[in-house]
Amino acid sequence: MSKIKVLCGSTKDEISKRKNFIEMLLNTPIPKEELIHNLGLFLNRHTLSRILFMHELYKKILEVHGVIIEFGVRWGQNLSLFTSFRGMYEPFNYNRKIIGFDTFEGFTKLDEKDGNIVGGGDYSVIPGYEKLLEEILNYHESENPILHKKKFEIIKGDAVKTFPKYIKDNPETIIAMAYFDFDIYQPTKTCLELTLKRVTKGSVLAFDELNTPEFPGETLALLEVVGLNKYAIKRSALNPLCSYMVIE
Repeated sequence: MSKIKVLCGSTKDEISKRKNFIEMLLNTPIPKEELIHNLGLFLNRHTLSRILFMHELYKKILEVHGVIIEFGVRWGQNLSLFTSFRGMYEPFNYNRKIIGFDTFEGFTKLDEKDGNIVGGGDYSVIPGYEKLLEEILNYHESENPILHKKKFEIIKGDAVKTFPKYIKDNPETIIAMAYFDFDIYQPTKTCLELTLKRVTKGSVLAFDELNTPEFPGETLALLEVVGLNKYAIKRSALNPLCSYMVIE
């Protein structure tokens, strides 16, 4: 398998310590049947802060009708978290569908507005990973009520094409929250334009890389579609990069 490329801002010493910590996880003496209940041992500050941020976002839409969409799924941790949060806070709300869009091939098309730090194929996953992700989400759904209704969907492909098709095929769609993690300009712009036609007051739009030098395309897309002074761009003290706005 070819090496999966992602940007890393860590020092060599930090990377080395992290590798050693990962080995501790892989070689833990904790019995396998107990490991899933003790994963908190291996959640570092960065990972835990991100989980808590996603939790904050979810709580903001509890009284907002509609689905949750993530644009840019990659390994699918956010989809898994949203599924668990739904099971915790609104287990009988089968209307709260969770939908993920991704190529699962990394960046396939880049625009000049994306700069020159990232390249084609960066942030890919292993071939066929979306099938494993489907199994994982099916397991999480099995732990919650109303099992006969599938409450998530994973849509593989270029969201510039697949998202408009999804809306055409599902014209009833109202979006309570959209999480933008494409990182790059064109898919962010296209999906943001269509998302704005499907939100309501109280809907949350969240972004993974606004104001990030390595990924200028995400900010430029927001600037062109929404502007920077129509809604307050808020952040959590838990995370330096992630941000969100509430439609008012």
